[in-house]
Amino acid sequence: MAAIKAILETEPSKYSFDDLERDGKTSWDGVTNWGALKNLETLRVGDAVAIYHTGSQRAAVGIAIISRAAYRMHGQPSKYLAVNVRTGRRFESAVSLNELRTEPAFAESPLFGQGRLSVVLLTAVQSDILDRLSRRKPVAAR
Repeated sequence: MAAIKAILETEPSKYSFDDLERDGKTSWDGVTNWGALKNLETLRVGDAVAIYHTGSQRAAVGIAIISRAAYRMHGQPSKYLAVNVRTGRRFESAVSLNELRTEPAFAESPLFGQGRLSVVLLTAVQSDILDRLSRRKPVAAR
């Protein structure tokens, strides 16, 4: 498995991983936070990114692959960027924010301390942890 380079946050009522699976690909735009834009600029074609649902779910649910590196969208303010992504794989088990919070490697992650940071870069160790947690077999309902 290629390293997961970043987490991209989305409100699932606006655009969810289900939507990405249905569409196959999309432009990932709407990022306005300066720190998130700087992070978005570092992503390259072929990079794996985790899609994280905010709101009531608060969990990473799948992988998308960067298919076009950061670019300026026509008709948008020049400071805003987008990337294109395509469907990767759905996680066997969603990885909740609370699960990540218990992992020491995530203790200093901006995922917990910087509000509105919708693109969070991951270290190699964080990537490995997220990948391992995502591959757990779902617990069967009793």
